[in-house]
Amino acid sequence: MSPQATETMSVEQLATRVDMTVRTVRFYAGRGLIPPPRREGRNGYYGPDHLARLELVKELQAHGFTLAAIEGYLEQIPTDATPEQVALHRTLLAPWTPEMPETLDRTMLEKRAGRGLSDDDLEVLVAIGVVEPTPTEDVFRLAPAHLAVGMGFLDAGLPVDAALAARRMVTEHGRALAIELTELFRTSVWPQLVASGQPPELMTAMIERFKPLTVQALVTAYEEAVDDEKRRTVRRKANDRD
Repeated sequence: MSPQATETMSVEQLATRVDMTVRTVRFYAGRGLIPPPRREGRNGYYGPDHLARLELVKELQAHGFTLAAIEGYLEQIPTDATPEQVALHRTLLAPWTPEMPETLDRTMLEKRAGRGLSDDDLEVLVAIGVVEPTPTEDVFRLAPAHLAVGMGFLDAGLPVDAALAARRMVTEHGRALAIELTELFRTSVWPQLVASGQPPELMTAMIERFKPLTVQALVTAYEEAVDDEKRRTVRRKANDRD
């Protein structure tokens, strides 16, 4: 445990901070996912190291890691890693979307959308991935950050088959780009960050800046490509008339 970590929390306080039960915290401690607490008599005290590691456990769980996989991941982190170093791992795993999906019924979905939604409207929103149906009728999983885009498609009168085709193309090319950019980060960006010797908090800030910059570069490249394609279309039509 890092020497600068000030241990001030009881197990109950730690459990509250990470939104877990005391039983779950003790279970993870028994599996070695967090270091032992500092003991004073029968009382155990926890600090930033324990908090950072449990928050990382929750992030790994959110990504679908099994308990065995989580244990394997944490084994790669030195036992003397500082809370900031552990938090850096969490930053690398954190989702790029600003909001987590929500589950809500049709009434609440229409309230968010600011208008009534017909069955055809919902079919389009499902097709483009803005909402996902659940086993419960008229209950959906919503990607809040994408709702405005979905409403824009509805206002434009996008047919369902076009929505499905557009989603398929965006998903296919988006996944390919994500694979290439992830590999670029793994082989070129991350090694240089590690070799730079910068404090973990500065590395975390750099990674956080990398996300919006990458997204903005993608948007800019797409806009430029669309403009180029429109110009080629105009030239082609002009040549056809000649």
